[in-house]
Amino acid sequence: MQLSFMPDTFMPDSWQKYIFWQIWRSRQRFLAFIFVCTFAATLILHSFLPAFVVNAQPNNRQEIRGVWLTSNDFTMFSDRQQLGEALQQLKKLNFNTIYPVVWDSGYVMFPSQIAKDTGIQPFVYRGNQGQDIVADIITQAHQNNLLVMPWFEYGFMAPPTSELAIAHPDWLTQERDGDKVSTVGGGEVVWLNPFHPEVQKFLTELVLEAVSNYDLDGIQFDDHTSLPKTFGYDRYTLNLYRQETKKEAPADFDDPDWVKWRANKITAFMSKLNKAVKQRKPNVIFSVSPNYYEFAYKQQLQDWLGWVRQNIVDELIVQVYRNDLDDFRAQVSRPEIVEVQNKISTGIGILSGLRNSNVPMSRVYSQVITAQDRGLGISFFYYKSLWGYGPESVSDRQKEIQYLFRSPAPRFASRNP
Repeated sequence: MQLSFMPDTFMPDSWQKYIFWQIWRSRQRFLAFIFVCTFAATLILHSFLPAFVVNAQPNNRQEIRGVWLTSNDFTMFSDRQQLGEALQQLKKLNFNTIYPVVWDSGYVMFPSQIAKDTGIQPFVYRGNQGQDIVADIITQAHQNNLLVMPWFEYGFMAPPTSELAIAHPDWLTQERDGDKVSTVGGGEVVWLNPFHPEVQKFLTELVLEAVSNYDLDGIQFDDHTSLPKTFGYDRYTLNLYRQETKKEAPADFDDPDWVKWRANKITAFMSKLNKAVKQRKPNVIFSVSPNYYEFAYKQQLQDWLGWVRQNIVDELIVQVYRNDLDDFRAQVSRPEIVEVQNKISTGIGILSGLRNSNVPMSRVYSQVITAQDRGLGISFFYYKSLWGYGPESVSDRQKEIQYLFRSPAPRFASRNP
């Protein structure tokens, strides 16, 4: 029997309803299918979104998830096995950067011909297995997808009993009354004169030696690449000021012109240092970790905001070590930080503890969240205190950090030849 299809006007009413119902059901199933696919795709994309966002950002604004390796961590990073386990743990917790100390108390942590020729270091730091500590840190960190930025912690600072201070007294600056010693972190230090050409040459050559000899991703200078405002009254600096300004240096160390002149001299040195580093290896990240700006400039002659504006700095981590959350929040919300984070990778240094001062994880957690809410990266001071000194157990502190860094945020460095 042959059936012929008739126009809808001749189709029985029940048949029309049946076809309409089938079309409606098909449309519902199609829409449901689209919804399920979209929802599933959203979930998958969301799980990878932080990594996609980081990857999509230019290299100069990648998220910082770092930690400083200090001299207090020496037992760990001088042992290859302990170091490997530590770096694997950092990778597991989604860290992406480490800052190992290489210039501490007037001595370098790596074999240095510059230090030897200058007569400031009669020994060479080696690991437990006789290894080059810095080379081993870099190799193992790269195996765990961590960027390595050796940290010149002491900057222009040195202990008065160091070979550096004893061998080169003419490199030291002083206060107006002739005193060359100040107290920093509970210890006595002297200050290399940042305006003296021989001091500048020494520190530049030391930095370039590290840049040339190691496959590092960056270098970092902190709040000690500066000078306390009470210093600068040595003979060399006073003569230089008189020569350039035709005036005597003010007795008041807070005099705005005197502050500005000294700060500008340090800025000029950092600009030359940056150019020397970039000429040696163009892709090296030039990182600075100062105090908050008003203190850095007025108390330490460190104009880091000017450095960023002059493109001297590639990465900034502002040390904000505060107990009170409201005070912390006020510091990380300052306009100069907002300005800088629109230009380069910017983070906040958070204190995770000291040997004689535990920091509860609740404080660390709230400060990290506060910084992250403002789009800022994090670096912890320092490794051992992340879970070695806290009132909580190691596993509990690691779980909290795992939650704070629950999604990967890889950083990508352009490797230099």
